[in-house]
Amino acid sequence: MSAPLIEEGAKKSGVLWVTLPAGPRLAWHVWQSGTIYVVTGGGEQELPGLAEASEVEVTLRSKDNGAELVRFTASVETVDQAASPDVVAVLAKERLNAADAATLPARWAAGSVILRLTPRA
Repeated sequence: MSAPLIEEGAKKSGVLWVTLPAGPRLAWHVWQSGTIYVVTGGGEQELPGLAEASEVEVTLRSKDNGAELVRFTASVETVDQAASPDVVAVLAKERLNAADAATLPARWAAGSVILRLTPRA
């Protein structure tokens, strides 16, 4: 695993693939401080089984040609949204085409889960 390659791939592309029990799923994400953050449920992308997982396989692909850049295992942790307003703000800023952009944090707090995917060494 190459930490610089993971960081570069995660910063350059807003999507990744996570391998879930039902199979690989495409997910939008945000990279911040060495960690990937995703939102699931509550009107956002459905990633069944991710919140219950302790680890997941993540694949980052080239934004240019779709080729696989790197595949790695990441630990999965639920983010306490009330205690992490900076993470919520970054995710809300990067959430494209949200009809309710002004109220995203409230909607997420009511029905979504924010997860931290931390690459394992």
